[in-house]
This record gives sequence, structure tokens and C-alpha cells, in this order.
Amino acid sequence: MKPTLHIALFALLALTSGNWLAAGEPQETVVFKSGMSGYNTFRIPSLLTAKDGTLLAFIEGRKQNSSDTGDIDLIVRRSQDDGATWSEPEVIWDDEENVCGNPCPVVDQSTGKIWLLLTWNSGKTPEGKIQPGFGADSRRVFVASSADNGKTWTKPIEITTDVKDKEWTWYATGPGSGIQMEHGPHAGRLVIPCDHKWLTGGKLKFGSHVIYSDDHGKTWQLGGSAPDYNVNECEVVELAGGKLLLNMRNYDRKQTARQVCVSDDGGETWTNQKFDPALIEPICQASVRRLSWPAGDKPGVVIFSNPASAKDRKAMTVRASYDDCQTWPVARKLFDGSSAYSSLAILPNGEIGCLYERNGYKEVVFARFGLDWLTQSTTVEK
Repeated sequence: MKPTLHIALFALLALTSGNWLAAGEPQETVVFKSGMSGYNTFRIPSLLTAKDGTLLAFIEGRKQNSSDTGDIDLIVRRSQDDGATWSEPEVIWDDEENVCGNPCPVVDQSTGKIWLLLTWNSGKTPEGKIQPGFGADSRRVFVASSADNGKTWTKPIEITTDVKDKEWTWYATGPGSGIQMEHGPHAGRLVIPCDHKWLTGGKLKFGSHVIYSDDHGKTWQLGGSAPDYNVNECEVVELAGGKLLLNMRNYDRKQTARQVCVSDDGGETWTNQKFDPALIEPICQASVRRLSWPAGDKPGVVIFSNPASAKDRKAMTVRASYDDCQTWPVARKLFDGSSAYSSLAILPNGEIGCLYERNGYKEVVFARFGLDWLTQSTTVEK
């Protein structure tokens, strides 16, 4: 089916499906704002829909300034009305003056339990000084969980030695969220996108990888890494046939676009790393999420969001693909000004939620919109 027919089909669905895809402009709510609850800056958003429909907005609360290093707490707000209103901010993890961040949650649909992957380092050790290995001054990996749709959380448990290569220095879970595979021989697997750095020949290199669990989050294993370097922060999406695609932040500026690679074995190995020239980026995090699977004559839909600019973090843009991320014929700006990290989630009524940073990291906004709004435009300024 041609892209133009895809667009027409989904525009028709938007008009005839009632509340499933609400019409009109996006509805927006400021969820985190500089100065709230005594925090200087909120960064690194992660959005998740719990099994009961509760929306969870995770964030790093940076106490003193906007730096990636220092006193950083992990915070959540919850919404039970599709993002119209939010609970008071609640601290999940505060380890004195250290860094508790990079939230990357995933829901196990068979149990309803939420697994929240996190990373830690000393607040006195900047990223460039992180040492390799598993020591106190290295970057360490933890996991917490919630059995009540995000109301309460277990104490984070360290899993560093299970999921980190000893030669790696920096390590980050997410940011964004993970997925649970739905098809193929690895159906049920929980997959978390991650990134890392390592030194080789005196040079620092960047890489993307995943970790996964096949026992409903009880244990976690290190999966495969992207075959080439110059990539880091990433998100993962399931394709047809049980394949996975890793969509990665790109440091190789031969092209000002995202890089991708694919896995045929549930993330244990990755191949075919390449640029996706349609996904222009200024070196920044992005989000990718499946909206729907193919059904009959209807194609599946994958949604993508990032600041669609070659140089600057601005122009937060949402795109849609109808052919498993091979092309992106639909794109529309959500916000034209300063914007950076984002996280997508699918709401219980089928609408799309996007939690994103904007206005120079002064606020983090939740936007809710339907596919009909997105399909009203097929082009975006670059």
C-alpha cells in the first residue's frame, strides 16, 4: 500500500473511530517545571502506561543546577485521567548527593509488574572521570519494581556485574522506556535499551546495547551491542516477525541523522547498522514506539519523536511509519521552539502521549494527541 493511501486510510479512521483517536490540537500539561519541589532543573523524561491505564512520568530532579553530575534524585508523577492532572511529585530514589537517574521502565503485561532500570554514580564524579569496572567510582546499574501500577516501589537492587562489560566506563539505561516482545520465539522477553563508553587505543568510543530478562524481571542479562560505534542513547521497537530495531543517537556527522540496526534473535546480536536519513537530528535523544500492529488491510504504525533539526535542539517533531520504520511519510511539529529529550507512550484509548523537555530545560510537558492530528501534515521543515 502506498504512503498516500496509508495517510488517507488513517485520516478516515480518525473521523470514524470516535474516542479512539480524538480530533483537534494536542492537549498539553506542564508536568515538571524548574523550581518545583525545590529542584533547580528536571531532565531526562520517561513516560509509561501501566497495565491499569495509569500514566507514569519519570524524571531526574537535579537539586543544585542543570548539570548531569551532582545531587540528582529519581522522581515520578502519576495520572489516572490520561494526563489531564497529575499527582504530587514522589521521590523513588534519593541517595544523598549522588546521581540516581536514567529511568527506563517496562511493563510485564503477563504480571502487571513494572520494572524500572536505573543508573548510579557518585555526585562528585563527572561523566568524563568515570572509571571502567564495577568499583565505587564507576557507573553502576540498578533495578526497582512496582506491583501496584507505580504507587509504591521496591528499594533499587544492583545488577551491574550481570549487565555491564568490565571494560566499559560510562553506562546509561534508556533514557526513555523498554519494551516487552510480543511475537516470535522470544515473545515475553523484556528488553531495555542502553548505552556505554569505553577506551581503546587512548580514544573514547560510544556504543549502544540492550539488556534483557526472560524470567519476568527476576534476573537480567547483557544482550548485544550495535556493530559499530559513534552511537549511544537509544530506544528499541519490535518489528514484524519478532525482529527488533534499535534507533540510536548519532555522533558520526557524515550524516546529521539517526542510526539504526536490527536484531533477529531478540537483541542478543545486532547487524546492518546504517543511517536513517529521514530522521534528522542535532545529536540528541529520541523516542520510538509502536502504536499498532498490522490488522487485515490496515498497516501497522510506529511513532517517532525528536528535535528535528540538524544543528539545534528545537522543533520537537512526531513522525509515523507504516512499513516498520523503512520510511517516515508523516511528520508534524509538536513544538517549534527549544526542545530536547522526549518519551512516547500509547494511552489506553489509543491516543499518543509525548513527555518532552522544552524552553531551555525549564519545563517538561506532556502532550496528548491522536493519529488524526499527526496525519493532517505530511511534511516538516528541516
